[in-house]
Amino acid sequence: YIADIRKTRGWTQKELAAKIKREDDGESISPQYLNDIERDRRQPSSDHMVAQFAKVLDIQQDYLHYLIGTMPLDVRKKNLSEAQVAEVMRAFRKTGTK
Repeated sequence: YIADIRKTRGWTQKELAAKIKREDDGESISPQYLNDIERDRRQPSSDHMVAQFAKVLDIQQDYLHYLIGTMPLDVRKKNLSEAQVAEVMRAFRKTGTK
């Protein structure tokens, strides 16, 4: 998905990688790291990085979390019980089958 959006913007991997900053040191990610993400060999390593991709590519952050199989930080901070998570997932599955 990220590769498709990048290509529609006419950016090379090097150009997109330069726009994505790591949280710890503010340096750009490497084109090789981006290549690994685009080929599903790695995932963005933090919520910060997911937010960077969403902002730079102008796409929904929640959708990126969905694609990589993670829950956003604001949801994780709710400290939901096992039963609450199960209930949310049941409701999600119902809405996804319409």
